Amino acid sequence: MFSADAWMAAVPLHAPDGALGSLTVLADEPGGPDASQLAFLGEVARWAAGRLHQTRPVTDDVPVAWQETFDAVQVGTWDWDLRTGAVNWNEPALAILGLSETHDRRVETWVALVHPDDLPWVIAEDDQAIRTRDVIAHEYRIRRPDGTIRWVQSRGRVVVEDSGAPTRIRGALWDTTDTHTSHEAVSRALRHMSDAFLAIGRDWRVTFLNVAGEQLFGPSQDVVSQLLWDIPAVQGAPDLRARMRQAAARGSPSEFELRWPQSDRWYHLRLVPALNGLTVYCTDVTDKRLRDAAEQAAAERAARIAELAAALAKAISTHDVVEAVADRILPAFGATGLVIHVLEADQLHAVGAVGYSREFIDRIRTIPLDAGTAVNDALSTVVPKFIDSAAEFRTLYPKTADLATLSGKNAWAFLPLVASGQPIGACVIAFDEPRHLAGEERILLTAISSLVAQALARARLYDAEHTRARQLQRGLLPRILPSLPAVTTAARYLPTGQGVDVGGDWYDVIALSADRVGLVIGDVMGHGLSEAATMGRLRTALHTLSSLELPPDEVLDHLNSIVSGLGDESYATCLYAIYDPTNGTCSAASAGHPPPAIVDPEGTVTFPDWDCNPPLGAAEPPFDTFDLALPEGSLLVLYTDGLIESATRDIDQGMDQLARTLTHAVHHDETETLQHLCDLLTTELLPAGQPTSDDTALLIARTHQLPSDNIASWSLCEDPQAAGQAREHVREQLAHWNLDDLTATTELLISELVGNAIRHAKGPITLRLLHSKTLICEVFDASLTTPRIRHATETDEGGRGLQLVAALSSRWGTRYTTQGKCIWTEQAP
Repeated sequence: MFSADAWMAAVPLHAPDGALGSLTVLADEPGGPDASQLAFLGEVARWAAGRLHQTRPVTDDVPVAWQETFDAVQVGTWDWDLRTGAVNWNEPALAILGLSETHDRRVETWVALVHPDDLPWVIAEDDQAIRTRDVIAHEYRIRRPDGTIRWVQSRGRVVVEDSGAPTRIRGALWDTTDTHTSHEAVSRALRHMSDAFLAIGRDWRVTFLNVAGEQLFGPSQDVVSQLLWDIPAVQGAPDLRARMRQAAARGSPSEFELRWPQSDRWYHLRLVPALNGLTVYCTDVTDKRLRDAAEQAAAERAARIAELAAALAKAISTHDVVEAVADRILPAFGATGLVIHVLEADQLHAVGAVGYSREFIDRIRTIPLDAGTAVNDALSTVVPKFIDSAAEFRTLYPKTADLATLSGKNAWAFLPLVASGQPIGACVIAFDEPRHLAGEERILLTAISSLVAQALARARLYDAEHTRARQLQRGLLPRILPSLPAVTTAARYLPTGQGVDVGGDWYDVIALSADRVGLVIGDVMGHGLSEAATMGRLRTALHTLSSLELPPDEVLDHLNSIVSGLGDESYATCLYAIYDPTNGTCSAASAGHPPPAIVDPEGTVTFPDWDCNPPLGAAEPPFDTFDLALPEGSLLVLYTDGLIESATRDIDQGMDQLARTLTHAVHHDETETLQHLCDLLTTELLPAGQPTSDDTALLIARTHQLPSDNIASWSLCEDPQAAGQAREHVREQLAHWNLDDLTATTELLISELVGNAIRHAKGPITLRLLHSKTLICEVFDASLTTPRIRHATETDEGGRGLQLVAALSSRWGTRYTTQGKCIWTEQAP
């Protein structure tokens, strides 16, 4: 809908193999495009042509995960083979259509189900979509074999072969009868408004006309579906056509008064642009002093209902439903209070309230169904209840009369909420002053309750799934990070703002031997329960692999095998780093993951220049390993791409912003508390209210190097005297560290470890002691033989040494080095 001054510009879209189409721009303003605007349109056209040329039609089957989701929410799927005429429906689709599993699967069977009044245009739209390779989207009625009539909505896409010929159409199908029932309730309310009401589509054809409107425009059967300008009553109204076009072009409501030629009466017309066209309210203002205010209020309330219907259609959670009703209905009726209750386990629970004190909300939080209250009466009878004053409330409900005083309200509308024929809760609208709601207002509120009930039922399902998803996510991620001497850590996980809050991003901090720490962050590509399950597998596998003391590249090698075994569509990125506090080095390997941000003690932020290996599931081992030197107090910031990348920001821009934020934080002493730094980074890079399409995981570690005075190392000779040398070194060093209480136990451990190295390994042999949170003893040799505990028999002279080691130490194990292996033990001081 544009004014007479509008202009149009079209730029062709060229491709190497011919023209693709054109880019057309419509502007509702005088004049035309200038030279700079035309140049800009040319650049946009070249970019769009390049992208369209690269795009190929989708020919893959519906993914299994999507099919499972469709089945769970009762959305049917269908597949129409254009060559054979066969149509395959899944079980939900068959249930919607009322067909059995043994039906003949011919397209003629579906054609016979379509309502005769809808069949011509449905067939025409399907044929048009096949010719243009476009999306099929329409809503129509079906007559099921049992005689019932249902509304269904269908969406599909034409699938073409390499030659470009259409081969089949695949799509989804769902039942919209309940939605139509709600809309019909609103239509009945609008139909009996005292004002004339006219709804016009974008093609300027009349889509709805109420009873009062028939007096101005003619009978509904002669007006509905007709072009507005062909209606005689409109043709005789001066300037009506021009004013309607202006209102539609502006996109905002407008109003004016005119004299109706047929009745010689004055009417006030309000034109309200809607999503699908224009609504027209006609109020008789011949006697303005008596009727103008009431009729104007009725029109405003009807507009609020239209807005409420749109808002409730978009509502996802219970909070969204409460917010939509509070924002659009309370102002329309001059109400000041709202409470929405849901029915659960024979009790009403208040899930949202506006305009009440905390004391009142706590009082009504849970109401038993056998309590004598107005809301229970409305729910049990499924009939709205209206109370005009606090005095009437006390008379009707003396046992709960204090609620009227505590609420601070003086009039109420108690509306039962019914979905799919079952009461699910109640909506209570309250007023500060006594008020009698007239018949028209009661009808509107009743219609509103139907819309609210349908939206609330959907929201409750979402809330339940949302809660389960959050519980799953909490179970898959670390509940708390371990407190380790080598690093101080903090982490955050932020779910996407779309759909169920569960995904495949994860992080972990793993304690290794010799106070070393494994830091990991990863991202399973995709979003949903399947990706979360894959994440749980990888995190469990990584814990197991790290306990074997494998280096980062070997860990990623094993994870790559796991992901590759999950299927061709499974991919994940991962960064695994091992920090060694004895020398301040960090060894890391990455599989398609963004590099970490490193902040040195002076505040300089750098990103390692790594050659990025492909993601897990697509990589070909071996993986590259990178070594970093981290001075004392450095920050290692690990993150997933959800933190730095979005629809409006590429990954390079995101990394630049991350570096600027870290630099600012260091210079303003905001890095002392890592929890605060996590909040700062997520706030700056993920502003509140900005939608995100991916999960975000963030892990920050501050490194702490072990002081050189807490490290002691000696080379031992390769003969039996080495055990005695080792015991002497232990006695002297533990005395220096004031750990004399551990001397006897440590001597036993060292004697056994060194003795095993002399007997079963080969040199050189090195002894190292680390004084940290625990006392760590390490014996290095050049052999790759792994010592194992075995059960010695009564006649064996040996074989009990490692049992002794396990009994005397809190932890012990073996790890491999580039020169051989190390056997280590830990003792609590």
